[in-house]
Amino acid sequence: MAKSEYTVLEVAGREVRLSNPGKVYFPKPGWTKLDLAQYYIEVGEAALRHVRERPTMMKRFVNGILEDPIWQKRVPQKVPDWLQTATVAFPSGRTAEELVANDEAHLVWAVNLGVIDFNPWPCRRADLDRPDELRVDLDPGPGVGWDDVRRVALVADEVLREHGLRGYPKTSGSKGIHVLVRIEPLWEFLEVRRAALALAREIARRAPDLATAKWWKEERHGVFVDYNQNARDRTVASGYSVRPTPDARVSCALEWSEVAAVEPGDLRLDTVPARLKAIGDPAESIDDVPGSLDGLLDLARRDEEGGLGDAPWPPHFPKAAREPKRVQPSRDADRPSQRGRAGDPQPGGPPPGFSLQNQRGFGAKPRTGQGHEHEFDES
Repeated sequence: MAKSEYTVLEVAGREVRLSNPGKVYFPKPGWTKLDLAQYYIEVGEAALRHVRERPTMMKRFVNGILEDPIWQKRVPQKVPDWLQTATVAFPSGRTAEELVANDEAHLVWAVNLGVIDFNPWPCRRADLDRPDELRVDLDPGPGVGWDDVRRVALVADEVLREHGLRGYPKTSGSKGIHVLVRIEPLWEFLEVRRAALALAREIARRAPDLATAKWWKEERHGVFVDYNQNARDRTVASGYSVRPTPDARVSCALEWSEVAAVEPGDLRLDTVPARLKAIGDPAESIDDVPGSLDGLLDLARRDEEGGLGDAPWPPHFPKAAREPKRVQPSRDADRPSQRGRAGDPQPGGPPPGFSLQNQRGFGAKPRTGQGHEHEFDES
């Protein structure tokens, strides 16, 4: 049997073996595994700002973006002696030794395993129970235009500023926008999620025609502000991650002044390195002044005193003490029919005049973080 092709890259003072460097990961532009590795070397400082000291889930596209990824929480048994990891615990009670990518060599090592985008925890390995980042994930529903996503992002910025926090926006590289908020690591996951839920509800109140905090898809309209991305064990693609889209879009940091006009298709593996050299990294100061959650937690308290309780959690989490019924509204015979205030995920039914749409993903399984279905159509 012939030996597999490989190359050795000198990265961060280490030799990293890259097998099958010519394997095509992005068929339309023809970009290869080596192209991806060289991208991460080129943007290394900016990319590492978002993953350094953070346990990171590996999503392995071993044969490129046209096949389903392998979600791998644990690093392999045989790893280089320099590879850094962290032991993390999940709601199930299980633990895993996850990658901690602290230099460019770690990024390239992961690319060799088929990793395209990096999905780090919102906390550092020094304290895995207290996040130092609140994440605002703006996820448009079917048929929702990109301009609506941008408009909701600007509302999120307004709410954050009013509550003493600075958000750093970035394209998700898929369909939405993320806003990253560095916070002091003083609050555990439950409180960070509580603050994120209050934020989501306030965004929905200010932009009721554009945004929703409803967990159940059949109740949503517009752009979903996904507060549950702040629950333990949830991750989003990191800044400067290449996403598994046909055109290799990048989850790219933005200035707030860019949000109203940004086009995600302009931010790709082949364009972002030059952008960084030309204008620098808009998220360069993200770690300088972490904020306090006190303002958002005050907002949460006011919501709760006004009758808004907890909202549904993801299905694999244990039932929370004050969580409403974890059942799809259309299947809940006892669910109240009246509508609550904007942002309340408990009363049933879609907004008046809103027609429910087919929520299925495309392909055999729904793709996550890979853009829109039509983008995978043959051109």
